[in-house]
Amino acid sequence: MTLITDSHCHLDFADFDDERPDVIARAVEAGVARMVTICTKPGNEPQVRAIAEAHDPVFYAYGVHPMSAHQQPVVDVDHLVEVAQHPKMVGIGETGLDYHYTAETAEVQKQSLRVHIAAAQETGLPLIIHARDADDDMARMLTDGYREKPYDCVMHCFSSSAALGRAALDLGFYLSMSGIAAFPRSTELREIFASAPLDRILVETDSPYLAPPPHRGRRNEPAYVVNTAKVGAEVFGVSYEAFAAATEANFDRLFAKAAAWSAHG
Repeated sequence: MTLITDSHCHLDFADFDDERPDVIARAVEAGVARMVTICTKPGNEPQVRAIAEAHDPVFYAYGVHPMSAHQQPVVDVDHLVEVAQHPKMVGIGETGLDYHYTAETAEVQKQSLRVHIAAAQETGLPLIIHARDADDDMARMLTDGYREKPYDCVMHCFSSSAALGRAALDLGFYLSMSGIAAFPRSTELREIFASAPLDRILVETDSPYLAPPPHRGRRNEPAYVVNTAKVGAEVFGVSYEAFAAATEANFDRLFAKAAAWSAHG
C-alpha cells in the first residue's frame, strides 16, 4: 500500500468525539500512516496529548491559534519548550496571523507569533503557520526571525498569495496542500503549487474542515488526505505513488522527530 501522512488535522475537536478511534482506523486503512493533530489552545493540550499517546500513528503539535491569541493566556518560550519535551510533540503551532476575522488583535497575534518563532528556534521543531489576509506582515516577521536565527517552518493549508509562497520558499520553508487546492475553482492556487519545488510540499486535511471533492461540504477526516494528494499528483505531473513518496520524504525531513519515532517503532 502507498503510504502518506496527514500533516495537519484536529482530532481533538468535538466533530470526532463519537468515533475518534474509527476515524483513525479508516485513515490507516486508506494508507495514511501518520497524522499530526494540532492543539490550538493551551487548555486543550492534555486532551490532544492523550490522543497521540493512545494511537501509535498520531503525533501532535502545540501552540496558540492567532484567532484566539487575545483570549488565551500569553504563553512563553519556556512553556513551549517544556511541552516540546514530550516524545510525540513534533511541531510548534499552529501560530501565525489572521487579519480576515481578527485584524483588531493584530498586535497580540504578532506578540504570540514572536514567542512561537523563538520556541521553534530553541527546540529545532518546525513552526506551523496559519496565514490569512496578512501576507506582508507574515512575510516580514518570518524573514526577520529567520535572519536572527534560522528555523524550519511549514505554511499550513497554504492558500495565500504567490508572493508569500515565494517568500516562504526562499527561506527554505514548506507549503502544505489542503483540500482547498482540490476545489474546482482553485486554479490560481494550483498554479502557485505547481511553480514550487516538489521537495517543499506537504499534504494535509485540516480536518474536520475543508473536505476535498468528492466529500466537499461534509466533515473532513484524515483518510481524505488521499483525495487531495491525488490532485497534487496531477498538479506536479507525477503518479500518485511518486507524489506520496515525495511528500513522505518531505515530512520526514521537516518533522524529523516524528520520523525518528516512526523508524524506532
